[in-house]
Amino acid sequence: QVQLVESGGGLVQAGGSLRLSCAASGCINSINDMGWYRPAPGKQRELVATITSAGSTNYADSVKGRFTISRDNAKTTVSLQMNSLKPEDTAVYYCNAVGNSRYGSFRSWGQGTQVTVSS
Repeated sequence: QVQLVESGGGLVQAGGSLRLSCAASGCINSINDMGWYRPAPGKQRELVATITSAGSTNYADSVKGRFTISRDNAKTTVSLQMNSLKPEDTAVYYCNAVGNSRYGSFRSWGQGTQVTVSS
């Protein structure tokens, strides 16, 4: 079983910054992709940003140029630096990881961390 624990959410004024972090633990052999998602109208969750084990990144158009995703050298922690935040960024942000554990492949979600941007 793989657990993801998020931290770093909070309340910030528009134009401000926050940094989210997510640490994976458990019987992990390798993690391929890690990323951040948030709820969106008509969707369960929308992609915010993802990063592969090789460091390739993908961003939603709405956050390009404002958000930066990164992973640590051990590849088990992912961070999301969010700058120039807008009220429409307000959401619960969920960490996601896809990889292989002792028991087979996994896709795990964190419990979510609230980000609130006031205007």
